[in-house]
Amino acid sequence: MKIYDWHTGPYPARVRIALAEKNLQPLVTFISVNLWKGEHKTPEFLAKNYSGTLPVLELEDGSFIAECTAITEYLDALDGLPTLTGRTPREKGMIHMMSKRAELELLDAISVYFHHGTPGLGPDVEIYQNPEWGFRQRDKAIRGMHYFNDVLEKQPFVAGDVFSMADITTIGGLIFAERVDVPVPQECGALRAWYARMQERPSVRNRVTMSKLTEEA
Repeated sequence: MKIYDWHTGPYPARVRIALAEKNLQPLVTFISVNLWKGEHKTPEFLAKNYSGTLPVLELEDGSFIAECTAITEYLDALDGLPTLTGRTPREKGMIHMMSKRAELELLDAISVYFHHGTPGLGPDVEIYQNPEWGFRQRDKAIRGMHYFNDVLEKQPFVAGDVFSMADITTIGGLIFAERVDVPVPQECGALRAWYARMQERPSVRNRVTMSKLTEEA
């Protein structure tokens, strides 16, 4: 398998963490697509992923799977022992619900702020920017942090009692927030403590230094 990504990207981090949790890194070759040079918007890359986003998984038969949730679903099912996307119908429902909330309320909101409320990837890549919309989304992300703080005051992980895809998505959001200087509010003690615990997981700590990283594309 090949994964097209950018080694410090917050969305690619989600898949890298999932790979590490499943111990699947030896099966994957990473191919670097430089976001800062706009390589994800070239015709060659758009032929792999119409959306022009990272990461993208290429299978041995030449087919491509994009979108972090879809890639994680695929990886989690490879060994028939899903640990990240849920085992029971209830687990699956809760994990997918909370992962989607983490995308909408935190990760995607921070992404919009990055692309519209900051210089983003630079003038050669950012064709259109709406700063007002960017700052609105930054504020939405901060509200999302308060929401997840409330959740984590009641349970050890985002979707319940076990680490899951929902935690990975939330981690991705906080990684992105750090990059754009949107800190977790001091009053969100439960979220801050949870994130400190998550950073001690080997899958999170070592996400940038995975094996078989190549500098292609």
